[in-house]
Amino acid sequence: MTESIEMCARKYARKDTQVYAVSPDMGVDSIECYVDEYLSVPGVLKEIVKGDREENADAYIISCFGDPGLQAAREITDKPVLGIAESAIAAAKMIAPYFSIVSVLDRSRKVTEDVVFNYGATQFCRSIRSTGLSVLEFGENPKKGLEALERESIQAVREDGAECILLGCAGFVDFVERLKSRLGVPVLDGVMPAVKFAEALVDMGLKTSKVNTWKYPEAKEYVGYTGL
Repeated sequence: MTESIEMCARKYARKDTQVYAVSPDMGVDSIECYVDEYLSVPGVLKEIVKGDREENADAYIISCFGDPGLQAAREITDKPVLGIAESAIAAAKMIAPYFSIVSVLDRSRKVTEDVVFNYGATQFCRSIRSTGLSVLEFGENPKKGLEALERESIQAVREDGAECILLGCAGFVDFVERLKSRLGVPVLDGVMPAVKFAEALVDMGLKTSKVNTWKYPEAKEYVGYTGL
């Protein structure tokens, strides 16, 4: 999945943009519920600290549709940090009056609802549909995954009034073009818009505000954590 995300990012990035796709050395295999999301955050933060201290990164993209740790990540760096859900929703609002999100398990719906609400996009979201498949199942059987995505996306367009489809998992990047050709409406994964927004923010010389809310955390000991 990380390799697919990297290939997608490189496809849309400019030639002078270097893309590094990394996976934390701590966390979970996939993120489908609140426990998964919260356990993933320390690893995300550790990679961003490493990017600042060792790799001189210009911007960061959190490639999970729940945008895990996004607010915390913005506290520990002054570089732009983007989530793929926030980026996809922002792009969708510019190209369609309404969108639907097609995601993974039924239990993941509330996680996605929270994301939409937190970004002030509830009035633009016509529906959140689940395929009933886990993230890992998509990797094991891409054909079955594509069929499920197509089925739910068609229903979102025909029954819910969606005029754009957002794919609610970074692992769906390989399905975008095929779904576009079959649905007749814009289809967005979050990686592509996040890459372009990141480039734009860096080009404009914009950094994360450190005035108050996202200023660096107060100095204290983090028991049991390393690299923060």
